[in-house]
Amino acid sequence: MTIDRIDRDLCNSCRLCVFTCPMDVIRMDADNVKAIIAYPDDCMLCGLCMVDCEKNAIFVGADRNPPLITSWG
Repeated sequence: MTIDRIDRDLCNSCRLCVFTCPMDVIRMDADNVKAIIAYPDDCMLCGLCMVDCEKNAIFVGADRNPPLITSWG
């Protein structure tokens, strides 16, 4: 499982998602200087890239979001 897509039209090439991803899944495309999903099999669906994206260019489908587990106590 991985993030659904990165909208290339919305991406402003800020590289924040590249720096945020703890699994090094997102890289910059050398030709277009836009973010791409380089290693989809390594994605752990933490959602940090989606949360930190300034332009909301990264999408994770609802069916791929793992349930939120909260530990109390």
